Amino acid sequence: MTVIRAFPSRSVDTDTLGGRLSRTRDAQGISLAALARRIGTKKQTLIDWENDRSEPSVERLSLLAGVLNVHMMWLLHGVGDAPADEIGPDPLASLNAQIERLRRIHEDTGRIIDRVSRELQRLNNGE
Repeated sequence: MTVIRAFPSRSVDTDTLGGRLSRTRDAQGISLAALARRIGTKKQTLIDWENDRSEPSVERLSLLAGVLNVHMMWLLHGVGDAPADEIGPDPLASLNAQIERLRRIHEDTGRIIDRVSRELQRLNNGE
């Protein structure tokens, strides 16, 4: 009896779609603005995808896979061949990109904390 496997038996990348997208973009040294221009979307939309706040349409996912030179199945489910070198040819650029992403996340977190604090203050004042 022949066993047919639908996917390679390699391990699955358990990161989220946003995480795989972000890592691949960083590894290839592509800025958010440059990738947004190449696939015809807004920078904020990409940020939302990378932070798993939303997901790209099938058409945009196909464009992303093509621009980033990865398979759609890997971006979506972590199955198949990952990019060969996730650090990229320039580790310093990759690390700088990761720091920049962390700064954006930190700024977003600060804004959310401020908003929740204001709402809490308003509720405490009985408004």
